Amino acid sequence: MYKFHQILLLLFSLFYLPVQSFAQATPAASFSLFHPVPKAQMRDMETDRPDVTESPFTVDAGHFQYETDFVRVTRERSEQSQTNTLLINQANLKIGLTGSTAIQIGLQSFGRQKELDLASGERKVSSGIGDVTLRIKQNLVGNDDGNFALAILPYVKFPSSKYDHQSRFEGGMIVPMLFKLPGEWNLGLQVQADRLKDADAQAMHTEFLQALTLSHALIKGMDGIAETYYTYDLKAHQWSNFLNASVQVEASKDFKLDAGLNCGLQKTASKQYFIGASCRF
Repeated sequence: MYKFHQILLLLFSLFYLPVQSFAQATPAASFSLFHPVPKAQMRDMETDRPDVTESPFTVDAGHFQYETDFVRVTRERSEQSQTNTLLINQANLKIGLTGSTAIQIGLQSFGRQKELDLASGERKVSSGIGDVTLRIKQNLVGNDDGNFALAILPYVKFPSSKYDHQSRFEGGMIVPMLFKLPGEWNLGLQVQADRLKDADAQAMHTEFLQALTLSHALIKGMDGIAETYYTYDLKAHQWSNFLNASVQVEASKDFKLDAGLNCGLQKTASKQYFIGASCRF
C-alpha cells in the first residue's frame, strides 16, 4: 500500500503547487475557480475523449466540462476466463482551478459484467456502480498558444465497484503531448506508467503505455481520429497492441458527440466499442 500513499501524496502536492510555478504568460493566468474566464475569452473546447491519448489542455478556470460514455462495451479474454462488460455513463467531470490546472473526477455510474471460467464453464454475472477515479491535470506549456502542448496527469482509482468484486486501488502518471502540424493536422503522443491489478489475481503489476494519435477534419464540424498504442506488462513480460478509430462531431461550441472502437490485436487484448459526448459549462 505504500506505493498508493506515494501516489496520493503526489496528487496532494500537485493540487497545492503555487500557481506561479506553472503560470502561463497570458491573461488566463489571472483567472481562478472563483474568478472564471469570461465566456468570450474561453479557449476552443478540447476533450480527453474519444481516443486513449489524453489532451494536454485544461478546462478554462472557473468552468466545468462533463465527458461521458453513454455506452461502452468491453470484451476481454485471458488464459483462464472471458469477461464481457457493459458500462453506462462512464463519466469524467473536469473542473478548471487555474489557468493551467484542472481537477477531474471519474465515475462509472453503472456496470454489468459477465465472466466465464474457460476451464469449468461456470458463469458469473454482477452489476452496480463502478470505481471512482481522481485525476489532476497540470499543463506545463502551450495551454493558450503555440504549436506544442505538454501536461502531466497523475491519477488514483478508488475500488468502489459493485460489479467488479476484484477491483483494487490503482494509480499512475500520464504525460500527454500535442503537436499542431501544417494543414490543420494534429499529432498526439502519450507516455504512461500505471500500477494495476493482475487480470486473474489480486496481485499487482506495473504497466507501461505509449500512444500515438493523428486527427484531422473529415468535413466541417467532424474530426476523424486514428490511433495506435501498446501496453507492456513488466511482470508478465506481455505486450498488447491496439488500433483505434473514432469520429467526433461538434454539435455546438460547447457540445460534442463521438463514437468509435478500440481493437486489441492479440487474442488476450481487450476490444471496446463506445458512443459518448462532451459538454462544457
